[in-house]
Amino acid sequence: MGHIPVVIDAKYTDNYTINLTFDTGLNKNVNFSKWIGEGIFKPLEDVEYFKSFFLDGWTVCWNNGTDISPEVLYKTAIN
Repeated sequence: MGHIPVVIDAKYTDNYTINLTFDTGLNKNVNFSKWIGEGIFKPLEDVEYFKSFFLDGWTVCWNNGTDISPEVLYKTAIN
């Protein structure tokens, strides 16, 4: 299996968009709005909560256990 890109830096930009930097050097704004709204993603509707993300060494996470795999984020960033 090849290298799985991981998020090494993340900065909130606006609304539901975070600027992500991957260990491959790719740096892109990624809009998270398509994932927000159901189940564990429901609390992220509150922009203030959304902005409370952190990095766990691989990807973007929130305190309620929500995360999105770095592979999905990378694929979203390059498309």
